[in-house]
Amino acid sequence: MTKTNEAVVRTLVESGVNRAFTLPGLGITWSLPAFHDAKADFDVVLTRNEWIASIMAQVTGRLTGRPAVLMGQGPWVTTIGGIGILEAHFSGSPMVVLTETSDYDGYGQMGVYQTMTGDYGGADAMASLKPITKYCTYATTPEEAVYGTQMAVKHAVLPRQGPAAVVMKTPIIRAEMPETSKPKLYPSQGYYAYTPSRPDTGAVSRLAEMIDKAERPLIIAGNGVLSSGCGAALQELAEAAGVGIATSYNAKGVISENSDICVGMMGTWGHRAANRAVAQADLVVMLGASMGPDYTRFREEGLIRPGDQTLVQVDIDPRNAGWVYPVDLAITGDASDVVAMLAEQGLSGARRETRVGALTDGKKRNGYFDLPDLPSAQGTVHHSDVVRGLQSFLGPDDLLALDAGSNRIWATFGLRMPYPGQLLVPGGTGAMGWGGPAAAAAKLALPEKRVTCLAGDGGFMMTVQVIPTCVQQNLDVVFLVSNNSGLGMVRDNLGDKRLAVDFNEVDFVKVAEGMGGKGLAVYHPDEIRDALDEAHKMGGPVVVDVKVDPDASHHPAVDNEPL
Repeated sequence: MTKTNEAVVRTLVESGVNRAFTLPGLGITWSLPAFHDAKADFDVVLTRNEWIASIMAQVTGRLTGRPAVLMGQGPWVTTIGGIGILEAHFSGSPMVVLTETSDYDGYGQMGVYQTMTGDYGGADAMASLKPITKYCTYATTPEEAVYGTQMAVKHAVLPRQGPAAVVMKTPIIRAEMPETSKPKLYPSQGYYAYTPSRPDTGAVSRLAEMIDKAERPLIIAGNGVLSSGCGAALQELAEAAGVGIATSYNAKGVISENSDICVGMMGTWGHRAANRAVAQADLVVMLGASMGPDYTRFREEGLIRPGDQTLVQVDIDPRNAGWVYPVDLAITGDASDVVAMLAEQGLSGARRETRVGALTDGKKRNGYFDLPDLPSAQGTVHHSDVVRGLQSFLGPDDLLALDAGSNRIWATFGLRMPYPGQLLVPGGTGAMGWGGPAAAAAKLALPEKRVTCLAGDGGFMMTVQVIPTCVQQNLDVVFLVSNNSGLGMVRDNLGDKRLAVDFNEVDFVKVAEGMGGKGLAVYHPDEIRDALDEAHKMGGPVVVDVKVDPDASHHPAVDNEPL
């Protein structure tokens, strides 16, 4: 007879899900024999904790458009594993969470150690996961486990994509299923049938007319452009008509930031050229962009001006358009469909030269092409030097994963991503410790890419255990650590009242070597580019420990000046 774990694995495989990340415990351990028997069709990656596993599952879904599985014991997936689940929820990444209630063969109501059934003495896995997932079910029978897995995949992949969870009552995982199931189970594919609705042609035609008539039209490309994979098509459309493009943080680099029409990333931690281009636009098209306060300088009144500017919003969910700002036109649909329909209809190129000229002048006035050359103490570098080294290094086959803190602020401000779709960011939550596992997952998902992670010493230490996972998986990933021995962003903001922000010095070369990887140390700006080249030639996980001046501030990379 078939066991529940075997049926669940078969369901995942037939649903097109083929990779899981785990640190197994209790009931998930009981699932492993079924995964072992299916290893020709399904890859299980062992990580050193649930935090790393959750981020790797989220990033795999982000890059491939298909969910990966986060597997782990109930108490730890719902807590430590919550980092990646939250990121998937906020950023719209498909992901399936497979966990259990740790109720030890039916003792869940009696205060048993680790129980997650919500009964006496325990916690509640469902109550923990339901608020941070699109779908969450509690399976108490084998049939419910199979059907719940089918529904989890369905909810994870349909718009808006996100995490979906199946919590299994632990004793059913090894239970045998009857020959005739009740209720009857059906093959998975029929549950996933989906025909997306097309945007209204009249509304898209009206948008085309608005763009053609505008003097200074500007598109704000958001997460919806990134998720739908239409960055290159959008760039081609906008370049032909001279329409400016600014991006949200999530969508930074979704088009080439060297394009004449790109004005960069908006927001306090974006670029002044982007913020001023938005403020000066007479037509603002918010394309798959939430318009959240984090990249509108916290709803600064001079940036987006309903009633003064013409505002159009395109979103796949009709509830989202006109949520943050009232709009003149709302279009429901996938960003890629709207871009394709605009391209098919055609935009006028009559104003192209004037528009591009104005965009170029604005970028020159606001220092878009400039990166400050800032001093640092002897034997250290400045964050701006790290950005300069990365900028000269990035080629068409590179992927760069960011983490959090001063290093990320300098990267989002100073880097001009030369090719579309090269940047991975923790855009949903901005969590520290995300970059390392994200880079590892990226190399697994896209092995043909050259993958680099930029992280601070604080963030990298949080998930440094990803190094042995890279060793075990034979992943060529380079971790560029901006090591300023502290929480640089917080330290800058505290001024002369520094407390709880300074770390002891860590030698990341020795850490990497002790975990089976390799390491290089950098003490001078001129060494950064060479170290990146050498690290990628060395193979395997390599940590480049860049000694950054602790007094190097993120403030020069912040735009909070009046518009």
